[in-house]
This record gives sequence, structure tokens and C-alpha cells, in this order.
Amino acid sequence: MREFNEQSITQAVIDRLSQSDDPRFKRVLTSLVTHLHDFVRDVRLTEAEWLAAIEFLTDVGQTCTPKRQEFILLSDTLGVSVLVITLNHPADSGSAESTVLGPFYWQGAPDLSRGSNLAEGVKGEPTFYSGRVLSAAGGPLANALLDIWSGDGDGDYDMQIPGETGMKARGKIRTDAEGRYWFRSIRPTFYPVPTDGPVGRMLRKMGRHPYRPGHIHMIVSAEGHHPVTTHLFVAGSQYLDSDAVFGMKESLVAQFDRHSPGVGPGGVRMDVPYYTVKYDFRLRPVGGE
Repeated sequence: MREFNEQSITQAVIDRLSQSDDPRFKRVLTSLVTHLHDFVRDVRLTEAEWLAAIEFLTDVGQTCTPKRQEFILLSDTLGVSVLVITLNHPADSGSAESTVLGPFYWQGAPDLSRGSNLAEGVKGEPTFYSGRVLSAAGGPLANALLDIWSGDGDGDYDMQIPGETGMKARGKIRTDAEGRYWFRSIRPTFYPVPTDGPVGRMLRKMGRHPYRPGHIHMIVSAEGHHPVTTHLFVAGSQYLDSDAVFGMKESLVAQFDRHSPGVGPGGVRMDVPYYTVKYDFRLRPVGGE
């Protein structure tokens, strides 16, 4: 057949995959074509709407830079990112829950010693973080790695600050022989996802706010265990109930305790009020599902 109607076109496209030697690729593309064609038929997509969608996706791609991933932001705000995470990291797996990577991860954060201040020179309320990295069974994981990043006290990430070219509020910390970690940073606050691009226009069209509750990011990993990309959310933060990227998990909400000026953890003299928060991460062993 050389000519197709609105029904036969779908199977015709799927049939063109018959020579693919990658079963997983073939399965994914078959499903994608099926659902995409069903969507077009369901809404009776107009040519103007089709072109607007092409222009939107083109704009998303052109907005991406080495420091900004607008496609991840699009995936996040449509709930796709957290759906993929939920399917691949079930909550009953014995591990700390995963959540979205977000658009502001920057590879190459510096390796720092335990107790370091990741937020040196960064505005915000000082906070001491501590806890342990453990196996699913509760054993300590020595030399586990925490790759940590957050915005500043105004919710701005380093790559969003005009004229800022270096990394701020980022660093990598390793646990000691007993699986313990500790470091200093700031108490994160709620902030909006970037709204100056196509995703921001989409959110406004949808009538949605762009805010995320206060959180700090971590990728926690250890040899022989599955890494987890996660957050710690500030208990009581605004927007915990309406996270713009659907990434909030109850198990990741942590209590940030406020202290008056004085001697903080590790004998650090604090001339301003500060916070402390403790949280343990558990990792699943590879092959132990």
C-alpha cells in the first residue's frame, strides 16, 4: 500500500520497524507511535496546533545550554521525571527515596573534607548537616560519596546569578569508616523554577505556580550499591503540598532545628543563629533486589 488513511498510517509506521535488531528500541518506538497517533486522533490536532508544538519543542531545545537543561525542566513540570523515578526506584526497595535531578546539576563539584562549609560566601542561614550512609540492612557504608548542591538563601543557584562563573554551594563529601558524614551549608528556601523560557510560558498558560519547596540536592553512592538521586526538604517549607515538579516525598522531609548564636557542632563558633539537621540514607545493594 502506498497511500494511508487516518487509521492505517499508524500500523504502516510500526511496520517500518520490522528490520530493527534492537528489541527494546522496537518496543518503545512501537508504543510511542501508537500513543502519539492516538493522541492526534483523540484531540483532532489542527495544523496550527501541530506547528505550535514543533515551535515550542524547538524553543525548548534552543534554550538549553551547558548550564541549563530546559528539556529536563519540561519533563519535571509535566510529571514525567518523577514517574520514571517512581517506576525505577520503588519506595519499598529499602533505599532512601529518589526524586528529580532537576535542571541545575553541575558535574565536577570539588572534593571537600568532612566538616567543610560548602556555602562559603553564599547568602543564607548557616546549617550543619550530619547523618550516616547505611546499607539497606543498616550496616555503615564507609567512603560513600555525597555529591551535594543547592541554591542560596534567596533560592538562586550559582548558574542563575549574573556574572557568577564559579561553583557555589556545591561539593562532594565522603563518609568515614562508620558511614558518618557532616558538612555545613545553608538552610534552603523555596524558589521558582526558571520561568523566562518556553516552560515558564507553558506554566503560565496552565495557570500553575512555578515554586518548589525548600530543599538541598544529593546524589548518594557507595561501591556495590545502587546510587540514589534525592533531596532533603525543609519541614514546614511553603509549597510542600504543591511542588511544581511533583518531586516532594514525605520520607525526605527533614526537621531543621534553630539554635541561638554560640558554639555549634564541631566546636565552630557561630555569631548568628544557625540550624542543624540529621538524616540517614540507606542504599540498596547491587544484585540484592
